[in-house]
Amino acid sequence: MNEARTKLGAYLNADPANLIYVVNATTGVNLVARSIKFKEGDEILGTDHEYGACDLTWEFVCERTGAKYVRHVIPVPVTSAEEIVESFWAQVTPRTKMIYLSHITSPTALAFPIAEICRRAREAGIMTLIDGAHAPGQIPLDLTALDADFYTGNCHKWLCAPKGSGFLYVQPQHHAWLEPTIIGWGWQQEDGTFANRHQPQATRDIAAFLSVPAAIEFQQAHDWDAVRACCHEIVRYARQRMINLTGLAPISPDSTDWFMQMSSLPLPDCNREDLKRRLYDEFRVEIPIVEWNNRYFARVSIQAYNTQADVDCLVEALGQLLVLNRSPVAAS
Repeated sequence: MNEARTKLGAYLNADPANLIYVVNATTGVNLVARSIKFKEGDEILGTDHEYGACDLTWEFVCERTGAKYVRHVIPVPVTSAEEIVESFWAQVTPRTKMIYLSHITSPTALAFPIAEICRRAREAGIMTLIDGAHAPGQIPLDLTALDADFYTGNCHKWLCAPKGSGFLYVQPQHHAWLEPTIIGWGWQQEDGTFANRHQPQATRDIAAFLSVPAAIEFQQAHDWDAVRACCHEIVRYARQRMINLTGLAPISPDSTDWFMQMSSLPLPDCNREDLKRRLYDEFRVEIPIVEWNNRYFARVSIQAYNTQADVDCLVEALGQLLVLNRSPVAAS
């Protein structure tokens, strides 16, 4: 496990002493959120683009502490990183104790300008927790430069490790008070390091964690920067084909500043569950059909094994199933 953390630390440019493996980013968010001693009136500031399970985590914590979860509305289409930073920072108050943001959002697949927000938060003495569930393997990460208080991510999405391999990065000043979700054999070890207090958990299978170095080495051996660039071009192709099909504008500029291998593409009003089912049953297309803020999106994710032909299959299927601005065609 120490060797696996060292390899991951080098990949993330993070001291491995500040890293632990967790099963996923939601676990990392829970570990931090449930350790902080919030008081009534404290505020956690996030956005309306966050992952639903983690929204529930904050609601759970707030119900028990009297704190308040503030979800700042960031409308789409987005046009300027500076505008997002300024509108978000305008919500910070003397009660803001934690800033919680996705690096790449789950419903809208947007890359948020977290570096500047983390910088301002450090200057203001506000803790930051970044949910990087979709970041490792999709965009370059330098956790030392980012300098968030906490950063949690998944290795089983874009880094190609098996399911159940995530991590949590914690700045040294927070090690002592962060409470393990499970008290195990490491709690009273003489070598009471951050990793030893959190990682040993009886019969938990650590195989997924131990696989992470192999996933990193695989991508390094196959010029993954070039792979990501090719995937990005296929996503751009998908965006244009969807614009031609639906007439609906994309929700961000055409730039790697906003998306790399994943993009949420607007759909007309539809029966979301029926559309998703028919895409798979009739065309063997597996894709999230997302409902967010009363709008519908097809979240296109392009990995090394996908091709432009996959996009063509998706768009042609949608063309048959959708009656524009109405619900999907009723199943025959």
